Amino acid sequence: AKVVIADRDPGYAVVEKIKAAGGDAIDVPTDLSEELATQRLVAKTVDTYGKLDILINNAAIFTAVERKPFDEIPVDEWDRMHAVNVRGTWLCCKAAVHEMCKQSYGKIVNISSSRIFQGVPFFLHYDATKGAVLAITRSLSKEVGDDGIRVNCIAPGSTMSENVRKRTNWMGSGSAVQLVNRMIKREELPEDLMGAVIFLSSAESDFVTGQTLLIDGGVSTH
Repeated sequence: AKVVIADRDPGYAVVEKIKAAGGDAIDVPTDLSEELATQRLVAKTVDTYGKLDILINNAAIFTAVERKPFDEIPVDEWDRMHAVNVRGTWLCCKAAVHEMCKQSYGKIVNISSSRIFQGVPFFLHYDATKGAVLAITRSLSKEVGDDGIRVNCIAPGSTMSENVRKRTNWMGSGSAVQLVNRMIKREELPEDLMGAVIFLSSAESDFVTGQTLLIDGGVSTH
C-alpha cells in the first residue's frame, strides 16, 4: 500500500522510514476536526496516487488529556475530545466514501477501545467517543454496503505506544491493571494490532463488515 499520513503533527520522519524500506508515502498535515481539511486530504491523496482504497481512522486525542472523575471534566475538554475522536472519524469517512464509491470498493477501519466493553472509570469523555466510533462502524456499514465499501473496527486494550509509556496518571486502569485480568500475560504492543488492521484492509476480509474485533489479550470477551 501507498501510505498517506494525516495528523496535526508533521509525519516527515515516518515518511522517510517508509521510503527507506522501499515503500511510498506522503505527509499531509491535517486537523481532522475540520471538514475542509479532510476534503483536502482526500483530494491530495487522489491527486498523488490516483485513487483511495483504504481509510484507517487512527487519529484521536488520548494521552494529551489526563484522567479525572467525570464531574471534573471541563466542557471545552469534552467538546475537543469529541471534535477529533468522533467528528473527525465521521468527516474522514464522509470524504473518503465519495472516492471509494467511484470504484465500488473500499475499506474503512475505525479504532475504538476495549475500555468500552469493561466499564472502566475516570476517562468518561474518551470512552464516550470510542463508544460512538463503534456505533458509527455498525451504522455506516449498512449505509455503504451496496457501494462495495466495508466498514470495520478494532478495539485495542492499553497499548504501549511511546506516549502511553510516558503516562503517570492511570487512575485505577492501564497496562498493570489489565495484566492481572489478561489471558495473555504480557504488555500489549502496537505490533499486536497490525495483523488485524492489515486483514481488515485487505481482500481477505471482503465478506466482513460492521464488525468490531477486540484486541486486548483476553481482558475482554465479546
